[in-house]
Amino acid sequence: MTPRQQFEVTAELEGERADLIVSRLAGVTRSVVSNLFAGQGVGRVDGLPVRRSDRLEQGDQLWVEIPEPPPGLIPVPMDIRVLFEDRDIAVIDKPSGLVTHPGSGTTAPTLAAGVLAAWPEIEGVGAPQRWGLVHRLDKDTSGALLIAKTQVAFAMLTDAMAARRVGRTYRAVCHGLFEFGSGTIDAPIARDRNHPTTFTVDATGRPSRTHYERMERWPSERLTMARVTLETGRTHQIRVHMASIDHPVVGDVAYGGRGPEGIDPGRVWLHAETLRFPDLDGTEQAVSSSLPIELRESLAKLGSGLDGVIG
Repeated sequence: MTPRQQFEVTAELEGERADLIVSRLAGVTRSVVSNLFAGQGVGRVDGLPVRRSDRLEQGDQLWVEIPEPPPGLIPVPMDIRVLFEDRDIAVIDKPSGLVTHPGSGTTAPTLAAGVLAAWPEIEGVGAPQRWGLVHRLDKDTSGALLIAKTQVAFAMLTDAMAARRVGRTYRAVCHGLFEFGSGTIDAPIARDRNHPTTFTVDATGRPSRTHYERMERWPSERLTMARVTLETGRTHQIRVHMASIDHPVVGDVAYGGRGPEGIDPGRVWLHAETLRFPDLDGTEQAVSSSLPIELRESLAKLGSGLDGVIG
């Protein structure tokens, strides 16, 4: 018999959708949550109906029929570049083309399997199938990824993420010439109803804020390089927000951004450049990842730009 567990909505999750809340509190993936709602595996303790899109309040009580756990994550040795490490936390350099953790339709080994091979003691930290991962990067996005090696560090870092005390700065090359030197995109994001593997700006979506700063422009190619900082962390957020202002990321075929021949790096031109986070001693750490070779080669082909800033 599938075990039933009871959860209470916390202050940090107040106002979020029921499906997100169940995913966070029960430690299961969004695809599992979708199946739970479809199969009536979720309900309110008070007997009132609950839909996956309902916004819940602090103190609401839910019951969830937790499915049998999937097969355990199998460690797979990988060449993982470590950018920072102490007793409780690590930052690794994720390559492009590698899925961060298992999900629907994923059959090849993921970065999570490599993390488990590098730090076997991480099993049990965080959520199954993604032990130790504090956040994720899209498959084609490269750069700095934060790992918690202990449960204490995981709890502290996830709280810091929720409180927006973890800074995430990216570098992106986008189509078009940015009119302003800096700006903020404040637009809610939701899953695209017509294309469920992608997302879109939608008034019914979750609040999402992205800040950008123009770094370089190439008028002849009509391209701009920007430094982008996340205030929130929605799936595909930078890619969706940049496409929404008609500046899709170069190489991003999902959102209309295939780049000029010879300049398109054959992947999304998006790199997680810097992570800023508190360690368990309260010291603010800043860890940076250098651009991978395919992005450096793309910049070399573009050459000097209007603003004279490269690298």
